[in-house]
Amino acid sequence: MDRVEDKVYELAAQVARNLGFDLEGVELLGRGRKTLLRIVIDKEGGITLDDCEAFSKDIEALLDVEDPIEGSYTLEVSSPGLDRPLKNLRDFKKHMGKLVRVVTKEKVDGQSFFIGRIAGVEEDHVKLSLKNKQIEIFFDNISKAKLEIEIK
Repeated sequence: MDRVEDKVYELAAQVARNLGFDLEGVELLGRGRKTLLRIVIDKEGGITLDDCEAFSKDIEALLDVEDPIEGSYTLEVSSPGLDRPLKNLRDFKKHMGKLVRVVTKEKVDGQSFFIGRIAGVEEDHVKLSLKNKQIEIFFDNISKAKLEIEIK
């Protein structure tokens, strides 16, 4: 992140804390008239449209006062979505028991693509429960991971 993005992240984290949300990410894309500020928030039970609106109003007011972004920009506030990416061990712990899709950098048990339930999270690896077995994947070996959408 550059200095502008760091400042925006700091401000967004402040607003998220005040509203009881988790800040999942901040991206500043493009420059000039086509600048997009994308902020992703979450909370236990999920984010609603009203939550996005409340966050948007508060962050806009703070950004107007602090003015860290030069020129105009478009603000986009959203939830991570049902098939949200899992970026760190905290994300895996938060979604224990849920169905995930994991792609590894190096093969584990002869494969590099898994769909299974998060069965455990240790300090350096994730345990996945597959159809007929349980495997352990070191977090450093995970190249991509996201929740799978389950329709019940």
